[in-house]
Amino acid sequence: MSIGKPAAEPLWLQGRDAVVENDQGVKWRHGRPDYHLTRITVDKERTRHFPANSLEMVAENLVRVFEMEVSHKADPAQWISVVLDRFRTNVNGGPWASAQDIAERGSYNLFIGDTPYYKASEETFESSHDIFHTAFPEGFFWEVLEVYSPPPTVSFKWRHWGNFTGPYKGQQPTGKRVEIFGMSVARVAEDLRILEVEHYYDNSQFLRQIATGCPMHAAAAK
Repeated sequence: MSIGKPAAEPLWLQGRDAVVENDQGVKWRHGRPDYHLTRITVDKERTRHFPANSLEMVAENLVRVFEMEVSHKADPAQWISVVLDRFRTNVNGGPWASAQDIAERGSYNLFIGDTPYYKASEETFESSHDIFHTAFPEGFFWEVLEVYSPPPTVSFKWRHWGNFTGPYKGQQPTGKRVEIFGMSVARVAEDLRILEVEHYYDNSQFLRQIATGCPMHAAAAK
């Protein structure tokens, strides 16, 4: 499936690296991010390959820009991948969250929520990132598997994966590959910026693979 692009391609469709490089005036949380090793790993370990101008790659690149911005740009007003005054998101039909909600609470907390293995309501933006970056020091990667519908409502299946090589809340790593699968429905504007996105996946599947002890112990461990 392919998609026509404007002759002068907007920055948010040029890929994550282009957005990072064009960072004049951007307020980074912890300095400009570097995705050099991520590119190498994803190229080797991804399971699907699509032409550069395909809708699959357009969707994948836009989501990567969005994920980079919510993780590293402190001010939502500087997120160029979304229509800020209209943007909202939810997970598994739960309550809607705004860009400001994500900036304050963190994407991990909103994406995972409260489960027997992790209590998002007890974590901050910073603590959540520390927890999962510690558990997956080599990275936790993402790819589009299939796209089912074109703009303005883009529905797609995806895969997240990484190696559990660091401790998770006091539990020792197994070194095993962890994978989760899900699908998302994104509604986009004419210029393909995101208006809203809904995610659907088993939010305990991921944590069951790394919290190997008693669920209550896993949630309480610090």
